[in-house]
Amino acid sequence: MIIPGKAQRVLLFHEGDKSMGKLLGNKGAQLAQMSCLGLPVPPGFTITTQVCSEFFQHNDFPPGLKEEYLAALNQVEKKIGRKFGDLHNPLLVSVRSGAVASMPGMMDTVLNLGINDDILESLIQSSKNPRWAYDTYRRFIQMFSDVVMGVDGERFEHALTKLKEAKGVKNDVDLTADDMKELVRQFKELNPNLPMDPFVQLEMAIKAVFQSWYNPRAVRYRAYNGISANSGTAVNVQSMVFGK
Repeated sequence: MIIPGKAQRVLLFHEGDKSMGKLLGNKGAQLAQMSCLGLPVPPGFTITTQVCSEFFQHNDFPPGLKEEYLAALNQVEKKIGRKFGDLHNPLLVSVRSGAVASMPGMMDTVLNLGINDDILESLIQSSKNPRWAYDTYRRFIQMFSDVVMGVDGERFEHALTKLKEAKGVKNDVDLTADDMKELVRQFKELNPNLPMDPFVQLEMAIKAVFQSWYNPRAVRYRAYNGISANSGTAVNVQSMVFGK
């Protein structure tokens, strides 16, 4: 999102193109190019790779970054007709890494971000599908808790396995809406510090993606493949679109 008088650190997808790989990262440049071609890409924005080094210099967001990405988020809301954090017509987003060189599976991703207890109820009402809504919420809790907050993901997998055993089923899809509701309750007990404010969730997730640039598996992957640590990662924030 271009803000007069400021260096462009946050770009909406349609503001970039494939030539900007060093700035937008590989994934961001591809999303930008597809948007420019008019393909049906769910709208979003990219926080550029240059912010990654600034983040580690400050050990936090550089001054003004939050205002820039919130301005871009507002443009995404207008484009998709949903509002982040709204109880009646909520927008959920994904937050993904995007290095200049492809590093599949090496850094962090969070899906379904922006959901909380109140927005869950809104999704149940609007979708008329409580099982899907509870399943969406429990997946978010597990991913956010593990990726962003460092809660051991195996604890959530263990709870899921125990519930399936108790219900006599083998697959997740065989669990009912009530089962998923119970799983949400258990998952929230595993992480009682889960933030309910969508904007806090977003800030924490963006920081976690930047921090994942130096997680052990990413460092090993770069060393093995001769990728410079100086290139950094971009962060792609994209609207979630759910099928019927």
